[in-house]
Amino acid sequence: MLSSIIASGLAAGAVYALVGVTYNTMFSTSRVMSFTAGQLAMLGGVFGSMFTLKLGFPIWAGFLLTLALCAILGVITEFIAVRPVLKSLEQHLYVLSTLAVALMIQQVAAIKWGTEPQPFPHLVNLGSGVWDEKFWLPVAACAITILALEYLYRRTLVGRAFLAIAEDNFAARALGLPERNLRIASYALAGIIGGIAGFSGGQLLLAFFANGALLNFYGFVPVALGGLGNNRGAIIGGLALGLFQQAANFLVGGIFSSVAVFTLFIVVLLAAPQGVFGGATARRV
Repeated sequence: MLSSIIASGLAAGAVYALVGVTYNTMFSTSRVMSFTAGQLAMLGGVFGSMFTLKLGFPIWAGFLLTLALCAILGVITEFIAVRPVLKSLEQHLYVLSTLAVALMIQQVAAIKWGTEPQPFPHLVNLGSGVWDEKFWLPVAACAITILALEYLYRRTLVGRAFLAIAEDNFAARALGLPERNLRIASYALAGIIGGIAGFSGGQLLLAFFANGALLNFYGFVPVALGGLGNNRGAIIGGLALGLFQQAANFLVGGIFSSVAVFTLFIVVLLAAPQGVFGGATARRV
């Protein structure tokens, strides 16, 4: 039983962590919390199932097409929900604009895909029991993604430009960095990460339009716990959340497990408002 809780907890936590990284990637270059992160992960599962099961594409082709479509939707989000808000004095309106896009995505998915959970194909048919691929695949995808992001940010010029924009976009623009292009690229990258989350967790969560709202919340919790913009904190927070959630499911079950997650979330934020791994925001005077 303990091994099942750990396996399912790490798998769900890896998906939540990737959604948290999706939030952070969009936030880093725009300072906007886009509530389409969970929808991008939901579409990763829906598109993956559609391409591989319904249309019969090979797994690799379905995977690449899924990431491409999620990247395009990430860019569309930047164009229609984020860019107009950045030009406005009331920049907190992103809460409404991105939430509206998220609801539109969810409703279109429900109309086109259906309101019942659909199966997701086995990808590699490797492992059984607690070593089934639905448990280890999200964890592997999470590890590979975070390592690839670390390489991108630390070893490439584009990645360093992302970090410069995230650190101080005014100074970065003064140095001639193309802020708008980098923001578009970051939203495309966020779409890819969200697509990876949904595709790798497809067997665990199934292809279901309602996963978007669920992942929006459970993906935001690691961001809040780990510190906004801190990908490593989001990974640790996501895995911890997954383990706690599955343990709560086993101990109390049903809706009470969600209550336990909410309670943990509130207690941690009361103790550390900047997140467990976040630092206090410095203000220039």
